[in-house]
Amino acid sequence: MVLEKNHTEGATAKAIEKQTSKLPSDLFLYASLAAMGTSLTLKLMGEKDKALFVGQWAAPFLLLGIYNKLVKLEGHDAHDKNLDNGDMSDEDDDDNDDFNSRNQYSGSGDLNLGKK
Repeated sequence: MVLEKNHTEGATAKAIEKQTSKLPSDLFLYASLAAMGTSLTLKLMGEKDKALFVGQWAAPFLLLGIYNKLVKLEGHDAHDKNLDNGDMSDEDDDDNDDFNSRNQYSGSGDLNLGKK
């Protein structure tokens, strides 16, 4: 799999990222906890089917929270800001240099996550 450095997101992805980046990441954690609490309450009230239905919302809320965090950290706006400044390199990104030196993709399907 080859990732191009100069790839930009489409209009739809940019619109979604723009809206989701406005939401605080904690919102999704609280929504997940609320779903689990509501599910437990429904289970204790004897509403098994409703409890299962609501309880299954917890994982998608957590996944949306991860997506939200990724958009804030690595979304199109970070890349587009570099393009606007004329900087197409990652030379100034010292925080990621350390991460990238420890986490190398070998190209064989194995990902080295800093383990030696």
